[in-house]
Amino acid sequence: MNKVSFKITLIVLTFLFIFSACKKSDNSDDFDTLFFSDDTTAAAELVADANEDLNKIKIMYKRNEVQLEELKAAMGDRDIEKVKKIADELVYVINDGMALGEKAVEKINRAEQMNINADFKEYLSLKEESLQKQLEAFENRRQAALLLRDVFGTANPAAIEKAKLGFKEKEEKFMKTLETSREINKKANELAKESAKKGKE
Repeated sequence: MNKVSFKITLIVLTFLFIFSACKKSDNSDDFDTLFFSDDTTAAAELVADANEDLNKIKIMYKRNEVQLEELKAAMGDRDIEKVKKIADELVYVINDGMALGEKAVEKINRAEQMNINADFKEYLSLKEESLQKQLEAFENRRQAALLLRDVFGTANPAAIEKAKLGFKEKEEKFMKTLETSREINKKANELAKESAKKGKE
């Protein structure tokens, strides 16, 4: 079994343990009957697939942060060509990341619509909400990069200063929205822990 298959299997088994065990605690029926009576397995596999997309986004995010620092340095040096080049690259990286994010949201949404345990459904709803906030955050960063790419280098100093201010405002929105996403994700993880506890009782 390769590493990717192992990771997916591990995620699926974790979801099955937490949410199927939780369901069993609310019902005295046989565990095997509960195990196969709903779509938990299929839903967990969809989430595992979505996680593969999210792992790719994490790699892009790290690259994104490096490019952002290079962009800020180029702005400070008033290196117009470098600012425009890095901003353009940043736009394409963010576009790719957002496309993967939208795919992950679609998979989580499909899993959420399945016949699954209520706690699992709520968990997926929170995960989807968190991811939607991440996409909203990166849309702000994409707009900031577009602003610099399209305006920096113009002969109008006022327009350049306005672009710099717009970039700063968009970055502040990015950070604030990303923090909201992390808070929602934390709630989802806490719910999973609580469900695991209920499953052991």
